[in-house]
Amino acid sequence: MMKKSKMIKRNSFIDRACHWTVVICFFLVALSGIAMFFPSLHWLTQTFGTPQMGRILHPFFGVLIFFVLIVMFFRFVKHNIPKKDDIGWFLHIVEVLKGNEHKVADVGKYNPGQKMMFWSIMSLILVLLVTGVIIWRPYFAHLFPMWSIRLCLLLHAVAAIVLIHAILIHIYMAFWVKGSISGMIEGKVSRKWAKKHHPRWARQVEAEEEKNNS
Repeated sequence: MMKKSKMIKRNSFIDRACHWTVVICFFLVALSGIAMFFPSLHWLTQTFGTPQMGRILHPFFGVLIFFVLIVMFFRFVKHNIPKKDDIGWFLHIVEVLKGNEHKVADVGKYNPGQKMMFWSIMSLILVLLVTGVIIWRPYFAHLFPMWSIRLCLLLHAVAAIVLIHAILIHIYMAFWVKGSISGMIEGKVSRKWAKKHHPRWARQVEAEEEKNNS
């Protein structure tokens, strides 16, 4: 019988490439967007070199984020479908925060909190795309009445602020759950980590390994 490696594959290269592309683009778009929304942070307009370049490139990078997330959506959606037993994870959220997630829920590849984050990000990006296109000068804004532009400016700003906070929570959780970041950098996590935080997924991976080795 083959000796099992201490590490198992968590994310493929294409998944990691998409993730870090979104991270870099979102960082640039968020900073340039904040600069336009808050005059006191005008210095952030240097994100793309000059204020003018920031206004020009902001929407293009936003569209790039959307298309990369579309790829990620179809690759990750099957693991993020809400299930009835996810309720138990939320009911025992205190134990989850204590690090006893494996004792209160049989988690698959992604836990209910990650699923919620997935759908929140996808929904907010869709709102940002639609509102962003409507307010995008000089290409599309002239096609819409002024009241819709004003409404979309408000919705775009609100969605952006909510998304930035969601991403900050996502980043915090990645550091808080020790061992998570290596899964998105190196693509692998330890079996011990998998069995503690995602036991059902760990069993599925090991069953697939045994099937391939038999």
